[in-house]
Amino acid sequence: MRTLEEQIDIAAPVLAAWEQLHRVHEYPRFVDGVRTAQPHGRNLAHLGVEIDGTERAVDAEITDRGRGRVMAWRTLDGVRLRGAFALLPLDARHTRLQIRVEYDPDAVHQEFGGPRGFAQAGAIERAVREDLDHFRELVETRVNAA
Repeated sequence: MRTLEEQIDIAAPVLAAWEQLHRVHEYPRFVDGVRTAQPHGRNLAHLGVEIDGTERAVDAEITDRGRGRVMAWRTLDGVRLRGAFALLPLDARHTRLQIRVEYDPDAVHQEFGGPRGFAQAGAIERAVREDLDHFRELVETRVNAA
């Protein structure tokens, strides 16, 4: 398993970021490759994912931990991925979002193709960084519009 950790600061209160993380139906707005996202019950989500032209349906379990500041997730089928989002209030109007993603490089390559080794790690890191940037833009736009 490989582990990727990234973080980004957001000019928004922690509650605004927390609420956005729970808007599963809006994941296609900030998660690259997610085309559709539907919540199922309290802790499940069904995602339509496309990576390098390969489409897959993925079910994920989402659980909250850490007094409303940590959201853990894991895929239930297909490529086994898991991770967590941690929200740290920096002050009343700023939040740090930290993400941790764990994945098996061979399984990712087998399921979706693409590069291997350092090239694969770099591609995943760039995708996560871009997703964080999109998430920050979405949250900050919502806060500024309110």
